[in-house]
Amino acid sequence: MSHWETAGQSDEWYTPKYIFDALGCRFDLDVAHPHSVKTHVPADMMYSADGLDRPWHGLVWMNPPFGGRNSIEPWLDKFFDHGHGIALAPDRTSCPWWQTANRRASFTLFIAGKVKFERPDGSLGKSPSNGTTLFAVGPIACQALKRAEERGLGCLMFRYQALWVRAAA
Repeated sequence: MSHWETAGQSDEWYTPKYIFDALGCRFDLDVAHPHSVKTHVPADMMYSADGLDRPWHGLVWMNPPFGGRNSIEPWLDKFFDHGHGIALAPDRTSCPWWQTANRRASFTLFIAGKVKFERPDGSLGKSPSNGTTLFAVGPIACQALKRAEERGLGCLMFRYQALWVRAAA
């Protein structure tokens, strides 16, 4: 979410259900789940604010706090080191952290249109100033992004080099 929309308010913004419907998968772990709030994340286990400090396992879903400048970087570093899941991030394609994440992702999906995230009270936020990206690593996550594109969620791109290296191994 943009600073202009959340200034002085909570950093809690939840992923709408239609995104999970398009992905069509279940996650083992949501690594950045809000405290005691029911969301649409189809995950068996959830970590809240301490997700960066705990071990991750299985297929992870990550919609990290977007907070201040570059605060998403430690989350993305841990996500890519884990190597199995889907991460949601703002489309800030000119930012160095986004460029690094895109190079580390096997698949990147640009969500069509602007995602109106949900507030804690269930209402929808305003249209954000930028779009939203999903990064995938691991075969299950890549398959989910392919399925989401087929279902009209957005436009998929993948790195030929990443696929070639994995196929050659």
